Amino acid sequence: MPIDARVVLGENVSIFQRELVNLYGCRIGDETKIGAFVEIQKNAVVGKRCKISSHTFICEGVEIEDEVFIGHGVMFTNDRYPRAANAEGSLQTEADWSVLPTRVCRGASIGSHATILPNVTIGEHALIGAGAVVTRNVPAFAIAVGVPARVVAFSTIERFADPPP
Repeated sequence: MPIDARVVLGENVSIFQRELVNLYGCRIGDETKIGAFVEIQKNAVVGKRCKISSHTFICEGVEIEDEVFIGHGVMFTNDRYPRAANAEGSLQTEADWSVLPTRVCRGASIGSHATILPNVTIGEHALIGAGAVVTRNVPAFAIAVGVPARVVAFSTIERFADPPP
């Protein structure tokens, strides 16, 4: 699997198994860590000091800000009504649909196997539970779980700070 020449890698990006990732036309920020079997498509942006765990798919239109954690097997989507063919039977091309954006704000964490539908924003320091399906915006500091994901609690920034020695 390739790392395309058009990929913009920041300083000290760690790609643990370069032969097991597929990166093309994307931008990755400084000090970000990328696990095996990750695909990041063209025009996607990953910020600084992020961790992208194995088996994750980040499609075109996704913007991930700094210090975001993405768990194993997280799937982003960019089309609400995907189709392989048009009504008359011809295969769809890029001209037949529009990319819908998704934004994951600074410090957010997304649990393993979550699915993020397009055209949503996950707020700063929000926490998405494992296996959740995010269908709408999640506010900053919210904890959202379930299918579809629902906010069950809010946290404060102090909860994300390192505990005292």
